[in-house]
Amino acid sequence: MHPCRILALLGALALVLTSACAPGGAERPSDAESSPDAQELERRRERERERLAEEKAEEVLAGMSTADKIGQLLVLTAEGTTAQDSADLVSRYRPGGLIYFPESLTGAEQIARMSNGLQRAAADHGAGVPLFLGIDQEQGMVSRLEIGTRFPDAMAVGATRDPDQAAALARVTAEELAALGINLDYAPDADVNSDPANPVIGIRSFGSDPDLVADLAAAEAEAFADAGVVPVVKHFPGHGDTAADSHTGLPVVDKTRREWEREDLPPFRRAVEADVDAVMTAHLVLPALDDSGEPATLSPRVVRDVLRGELGYDGMVTTDALNMEGVRQTHDDGEVAVRAVLAGVDQLLMPPDPQAAVDALRAAVEDGRISQDRLDASVRRILKVKAERGLFDAEPADVQAAAGALGTDDHRAAAAELAERSVTLLRNEGGALPAAEGATVSVTGTGAEEIGAELERLGLTVTADPAGADLAVVGTLNARGDAGQAALVASAAASGTPVAVVAQGNPYDIADLPDADAYLATYSAVDPSRAAAARVIAGEVAPSGRLPVDIPGTDLRFGDGLEY
Repeated sequence: MHPCRILALLGALALVLTSACAPGGAERPSDAESSPDAQELERRRERERERLAEEKAEEVLAGMSTADKIGQLLVLTAEGTTAQDSADLVSRYRPGGLIYFPESLTGAEQIARMSNGLQRAAADHGAGVPLFLGIDQEQGMVSRLEIGTRFPDAMAVGATRDPDQAAALARVTAEELAALGINLDYAPDADVNSDPANPVIGIRSFGSDPDLVADLAAAEAEAFADAGVVPVVKHFPGHGDTAADSHTGLPVVDKTRREWEREDLPPFRRAVEADVDAVMTAHLVLPALDDSGEPATLSPRVVRDVLRGELGYDGMVTTDALNMEGVRQTHDDGEVAVRAVLAGVDQLLMPPDPQAAVDALRAAVEDGRISQDRLDASVRRILKVKAERGLFDAEPADVQAAAGALGTDDHRAAAAELAERSVTLLRNEGGALPAAEGATVSVTGTGAEEIGAELERLGLTVTADPAGADLAVVGTLNARGDAGQAALVASAAASGTPVAVVAQGNPYDIADLPDADAYLATYSAVDPSRAAAARVIAGEVAPSGRLPVDIPGTDLRFGDGLEY
């Protein structure tokens, strides 16, 4: 292509992307913006963005070697804390992306500088394709970035019932990630948590109602994309009804096709209809879709036939981490990489032995097991997403401004608002809550320091001894079946003081805590959720959250929630 044509293409793409990724893009549109004419204009812009991205993808693909193409399929774990520490990974494998973990993230300036250096290294090797720099930043319990604004877990968002709250979480998270040069987030989680004993999803899910999960996951994904960060909707075909953890084993979901379509599919169908950038597969077996025993990640019936064929998804598909035991039980690491691609996957996240993956993929291409067309299809999808999200002409992160973009007053206020609106009052016998003005409150258990500090700020007297207090607050975290936490609640109740439990994990604890007079669910152990619970206890904020799941062993159902 002529240099002038390339410059013109890049300029047009940048102009379109600028309008798509302007700050505030996730906010509710005005009446004028939602008029039929405005909607038609936006559809035209979207078609133009897609056309330009496709042209850019074809242009880059035409100049790539087989080694470059195979490299784009890999997302490797960043090493060390500088770009130089991962320089060998970039030069040797020319990966499509790197994923960050806490050990590589020490501060805002360091992260921004590392991101910039990694993108420069990628530009200097192979076809010079920019990297996806990704992270698991769902918020709440899955937050690899330990600086910046902390939001509650997804189930807290579910308790608000408000897509605008989901969008606010994603918008703030994306703005802070972008300030650090991070352009992809492995979020949101679109699993429907229908199994209270689920060991790996739980409060990472928005709830047990498929339509609610669909609404909130779609809102988050759209807000991430509007802010220029690639969202990855996970874990298809659904990880919410599993009793095993795919990090350590291979879960089997025993339900019929009709049950799956009713209970797990709706959030993913909504994501496909919205043309979401990326979908992540799960390492689990769903015999109703594929009775071969292969995990979904390696199953052509699940990825190629159902996700791509029946649902019509032509976006980027990524595996869950390939170092998880759920995908490593029947094949070696090289064969896992090949089978994932043959199943219809595009990107291989964290292959435990990158060289084995590359060697196996190269051999499969050379002997025709993976055709050149099949390889090109994956690379084309990857390049298209990179073009649509502006990676090819992205400015480096502003190292000096990075710290100031994190944890701003507006961002922290957004997290506090979500936390306050999520707190759900599920029991309040004898009007134990709110505490009287100036009351003495004992605070023990999980989060006692943070909850107590906020109560003191609000004018209550805080002590550790429930005897003689007006109210005993006990913080719990996934106390179901935990004798120690149950004993702490029982001990407080034995003092004769009314007891209020603040459950900061799964809300299912209430079935095992009959001694609690009052029970507040925050669905998260982050500081904003603990502060919100304290404000509800003090009567500063009225509880307004609604239960996003059913509670087995009780009469509490989806939608319940008391007020005062």
